[in-house]
Amino acid sequence: MEIGTAEVRAGETTTGYVEATELPTDGAERLPIVVADGAESGPTLWVVGAIHADETTSLAVAHEFVEWLDPEGLAGRVVCVPNTNPAGLRVTGRTSYYHGDDPNRYFPATDAEATRPPRVQEIIDRRLFDLVADTADALVSLHTSWVGSASYVIQPRVTYGRDRTEDEADALATRLTDLTAAFGLPVVNQYERSREVAEGLHRSLSGAAVHEAGIPAFTPELGGRYVVEDDARRYGVEGLKNVARALGVVDEPPRAEPQLEAPTPSPRKRAVHPHTDTAGVVRYRVREGDVVEDGEPVADILTPHGEHRATVRTDRPGYVLSRHEGATAYENDPLLDLAVPDDDPLVVARETDGE
Repeated sequence: MEIGTAEVRAGETTTGYVEATELPTDGAERLPIVVADGAESGPTLWVVGAIHADETTSLAVAHEFVEWLDPEGLAGRVVCVPNTNPAGLRVTGRTSYYHGDDPNRYFPATDAEATRPPRVQEIIDRRLFDLVADTADALVSLHTSWVGSASYVIQPRVTYGRDRTEDEADALATRLTDLTAAFGLPVVNQYERSREVAEGLHRSLSGAAVHEAGIPAFTPELGGRYVVEDDARRYGVEGLKNVARALGVVDEPPRAEPQLEAPTPSPRKRAVHPHTDTAGVVRYRVREGDVVEDGEPVADILTPHGEHRATVRTDRPGYVLSRHEGATAYENDPLLDLAVPDDDPLVVARETDGE
């Protein structure tokens, strides 16, 4: 078997590259790939890091995980792309510099509107996705969040109604929740389906893998960006080891105890909340991991002279996933990412999602 330039042999770890696109300065943009192919047959786990290339902990986690793997002891295969955005990595940027497009919003969607020919980032995403769809039995897309963030897992919702029945979607959701639980970090469900589509997250790698290919896939958010956070790195590596155990790729029992306990009961979903009605300098009263109650003050807005201008309160209970970056806010800017109670079903009918 070959994946890009990596010639895969049973019982060996092979490195190579997948050609992503031609460069205008000649040569090609290439994605590094590591394949650990087990001596025994079994499922294929894909691990993808640094789609947003300023999320450096994800790169470190991918490197350390593949170093841990012993291909002679595997039953199946691990395919790892440590850096999925070389152009962004060169400048420590979230996006590539091709057209400034977010590389995690261009994976395939059945009903994605095509008002223009695909730009280069969409072409790269399609080439990578085709490899995933052809070979993956599970996928973990490693990310980090804002500076000052908790570590947690985003679990996509599962759709039915076009490519799968509701029973098939329920079975996929069961496999997905088993793997997110194995990772061992607090699980936060993706936004409600209408917002997921509006934000383009159904075209993230994990979203497209679930919705389009029926592959259980999820997104760990491992602390904050720009620097490697040691605690988050350890969570990520241990989480991947446990996913490999849960899949049976590694012949060890999964660890039953979670790495971190969530501070509020499940189920939970993502919410960007609250927003500020008043522009000014932001002084937070809470930090990541703090539990907040309905009506609790979470930040003060100050004048440039340091005088109090407004207090921002949350009208949703939950706990703080991350504070948004920067010292200032404009009118209606969001201040926090929260994990809030989730009353929406994990399995949803796709024909009603407005795509």
